[in-house]
Amino acid sequence: MREGQAETVILTGATGFLGGHLMAALLRRGKRLVILGRASGGTSLADRIGKLLGWFGLDDRGHQIETAEGDLLQPGCGLSQPRYDALCALRASIVHCAADTRFSERNRREITAVNVGGLKGMLDLAADSRAPFFHHVSTAYAAGRCSGICPEQLVGTAEFNNVYEETKACAEHQVATRCERDGLAYTIIRPSIVYGDSRSGRSTRFDALYHPVRSLSCLRDIYVDDIRLRGGHKARACGIALGDGGVVRLPLRVFLPRRGHVDLIPVDYFVSAVMAIMERADPGAIYHLTSDAPKTIDDLAAYSEAFLKVEGIEVIDASPNGVPLTPPEALFQRFVEPYFPYLADTRRFDRRQAIRATAGLTPPALTYEVFERCMTYAMSVNWGSAPKRRSA
Repeated sequence: MREGQAETVILTGATGFLGGHLMAALLRRGKRLVILGRASGGTSLADRIGKLLGWFGLDDRGHQIETAEGDLLQPGCGLSQPRYDALCALRASIVHCAADTRFSERNRREITAVNVGGLKGMLDLAADSRAPFFHHVSTAYAAGRCSGICPEQLVGTAEFNNVYEETKACAEHQVATRCERDGLAYTIIRPSIVYGDSRSGRSTRFDALYHPVRSLSCLRDIYVDDIRLRGGHKARACGIALGDGGVVRLPLRVFLPRRGHVDLIPVDYFVSAVMAIMERADPGAIYHLTSDAPKTIDDLAAYSEAFLKVEGIEVIDASPNGVPLTPPEALFQRFVEPYFPYLADTRRFDRRQAIRATAGLTPPALTYEVFERCMTYAMSVNWGSAPKRRSA
């Protein structure tokens, strides 16, 4: 690299939640980026990235970023040989964020193809280019189904809550084995559940933390409409009533298999931590980007009641088997069932290596004020169906 030339980073997953925020942060740090990814739904990768740059208020950074449209599931990342050779000549560090974050077993083949199969091409690129560093964004839940303290190290034989956890654990082993064999420096970065920006509330994605709140909001609106427009017969049958000040009495038992906590970090902490790790990482290190003070489901239920102006949510640490559920309880249970392992988690994560690498950086607490800020933004963009462009 010529003296004075900006460091180049090859980034995958930039059209996703974490990758998009890392893209913006790297550009603001003066890095030159090559975004490796694919077209989608007839929209080119360049156009997809251009839209995201507008969302982040970075329309004028075109000179710092280029796209390499390909397919990570194809040999050579789906690039032409000249384009592949040009990327290798950059000798750029690689940040691999691309992932399929679905949990469903019915999608196992596609999830495995992306999270495990799609990794091979990026590791080939790292080896062929002698990349200075390969940073792999994984998940804290690659630790598998366990309790107690999860160390910052690869896990051996483990049981997993879903195919996402399983494939991310498999990918970690693939990264470590290949990089050690080829003499490549690497890190594995393990965030827990990431929500929007704690300072602005903004986000490009609204699942995980947002999904139960959105589900409650939908239930509330269904029964408020029943009361106001259709005489309220269904609402009364479930004990639902509209009280003073617009507060909705919504008796709702939430059955969880056990008491636990929810490990949440804001995306601004995730980005700051990754930036720090990229500056001072130890080769071969694994870093947990997790909370020092996880919230309980009771905390989040209270936050949701205050934000949505409802009351009557009761968290029960037992299985609902054999318990007759009201229609709203059955619907809510079905909505949030994929998230149950994370709403009543007993895992805690050792963060000593992450603390050293980030100079003691810690995530902001998820206070009610932060929660309200994030949910207000989510509702203002209809939970992501109508993203708003940042004002100049």
